[in-house]
Amino acid sequence: MPAPDDPCPCGGGAFGTCCGPALDGSRPAPTAEALMRSRYTAFAVGDVAYLLRSWHRSTRPPTLELDDDLVWRRLVVLGVEAGGPWDDEGVVEFVAQYTSGLARGRLHERSRFVRDDGWQYVDGIAPVQ
Repeated sequence: MPAPDDPCPCGGGAFGTCCGPALDGSRPAPTAEALMRSRYTAFAVGDVAYLLRSWHRSTRPPTLELDDDLVWRRLVVLGVEAGGPWDDEGVVEFVAQYTSGLARGRLHERSRFVRDDGWQYVDGIAPVQ
């Protein structure tokens, strides 16, 4: 885990005031975008428990294995639909860049979220290009 003063992997500020509180359970993500950012950070730091905990029960897999060769490098949020403090659903479109050995890649996704005892990730699809 990054130190509280280290940059947050999601690019949103210091880890201790950005995604750190969501990952350690001390403060839930207040919006769908904040949950998406915290999930990106969980992928970047290898926090499988948080990823499963923040995944809606209707689509959550029983287990999750991360690829240790992937290094998540950058997150760019392209758009947000609803998902605010007063909404029950939201969509966040993003591009996450990664490296695997010498290869580079990117994940472009529109993720759906619902508020069900806090924000939860439902699923994601690749947008039509």
